Amino acid sequence: MSVKSKLLVFFALAALLLVGFGCASAPKAPEAAAEDTSWKFHTIVDTAFVQPYAKVPVPADTMIVDSRPKRPKYDKGYIPAAVSIPDSKFDEMIGSLPENKEALLIFYCQGPT
Repeated sequence: MSVKSKLLVFFALAALLLVGFGCASAPKAPEAAAEDTSWKFHTIVDTAFVQPYAKVPVPADTMIVDSRPKRPKYDKGYIPAAVSIPDSKFDEMIGSLPENKEALLIFYCQGPT
């Protein structure tokens, strides 16, 4: 075997080793972690839970928030004493929420669509 052939075989093996070990030691992509949604909804309740609070005046330390769009939905009908804070305007209207952080907040929308 000639020197050129030996060098060619040597460089070919070296390249294969570098590629093989380089790929094996490359960091693996992290597996997608399941999104934590526990903060989004404290409790989903039914109408039986809401009825005692859906009256005028609203019981102390309670706020019912209608998060539907104001004009097309809220203006056509809403729970008595509910405050309209459309989800699209929530960041702008966050000051409308009670100062008491222990207050019961009941959010409602048009339901699953």
